[in-house]
Amino acid sequence: MARDSDPSAEPEPADPRAAADRTIARQALITGVGLVSCLGEGLDAHWEGLDGFAATGPVVDTTSFPPFPVHPITALEFDRQIPKRGDQRQMEAWQRIGTYAAGVALEAAGIKGNADLLGRMDMIVAAGGGERDYAVDAAILAGLPKADDPGAFLNEHLLSDLRPTLFLAQLSNLLAGNISIVHGVVGSSRTFMGEESSGADAVRIACARIAAGQGDLFLVGGSYNAQRPDTLLHYAMGGKLWKGAPTPVWARQDAGGGMTLGSMGCFLVIESRSHAAARGATPLAHVAAIATDRCRRRPGEAAAVADRQLATLAGQYDAARTAVISGASGVADPTTEERAVLERLGLPVRATGSAIGHGMEPSFLANLAIAAGAVARGRLFAPLELAEAAMEGPLAQALVTGWGHWRGESIALVAAA
Repeated sequence: MARDSDPSAEPEPADPRAAADRTIARQALITGVGLVSCLGEGLDAHWEGLDGFAATGPVVDTTSFPPFPVHPITALEFDRQIPKRGDQRQMEAWQRIGTYAAGVALEAAGIKGNADLLGRMDMIVAAGGGERDYAVDAAILAGLPKADDPGAFLNEHLLSDLRPTLFLAQLSNLLAGNISIVHGVVGSSRTFMGEESSGADAVRIACARIAAGQGDLFLVGGSYNAQRPDTLLHYAMGGKLWKGAPTPVWARQDAGGGMTLGSMGCFLVIESRSHAAARGATPLAHVAAIATDRCRRRPGEAAAVADRQLATLAGQYDAARTAVISGASGVADPTTEERAVLERLGLPVRATGSAIGHGMEPSFLANLAIAAGAVARGRLFAPLELAEAAMEGPLAQALVTGWGHWRGESIALVAAA
């Protein structure tokens, strides 16, 4: 039976020091990074590629899909992270890239092969659909104009020509399934779809669950294969791709804009500070804040969203020791609008799409990883083009932006751990 209580009595005040200690214990730390792109594998390779970009120039393929340049994935020894050839064969390229990157992240965090930790690890994956059967697509497109009943023709061939196994291989949650099978991550699993926003929301949900005490250890990431004719056709039909010689992100705006796609995979191990300390993990950085939103993208709407997000970060970073890692795609309108917002901030900016391309779902994750690596080193890498200013002083924090090419505005504050 409940004890009698005085309804007029004031509740006993909480201990502010205990509350502060709990907040610190539930901070979300990045303790492992698995990043692969055209610049190579791991944070060191990406630092070298970004810091030396002015001298080396982009790693880009201009001959496979003319007139569209593409940043290809670096050569990977898949056997290192996916030892069974049978597993490799049943995965499409985007799944192999993602499963490989997940293994690198687990290895970097000191978790790979630890059945106890893997059994308690939750996973959130950002992924799109799989590849298409190009021969079937070509046959349908050729036959549709000649068909007496185009609708019936399309339904008949979609039902009879597409293999059920091909359709199943396209499912985005198969990436999470393959990671579970290959690496033994067997906690809860979620898969988000929605291009750039899905990667940002995957991180946001992981950090929110850690803060709420709903989990301590997360594997969060995604992958993208840009070296696909169907993907390039899709974005080319929407007028979103950059054509011609490789050009840095900000410089493209003078010629109408457009994105250069890049193959990449990025997974992060994110865990609570108390969990990382208990197992003796060395954190790279702290995800101090993250926000995601979207709008209809009428003129000025995306900037208004970004301004509201930035307002929530007021007082949380030191402008003298902060830089921006921008995920600007290069598509004209959103990139121009984002640049105007960033110019008002007055911080040094780096648009990494100039070096690694735009990778849709994992783009925000890749930039979080790059920001964590830069903050851990205590300095920003050199400018990637003339429009970017050098940063002379030390780097302690980084704002990571993720404006989608069509929808979605995201921002995160990454701080020294």
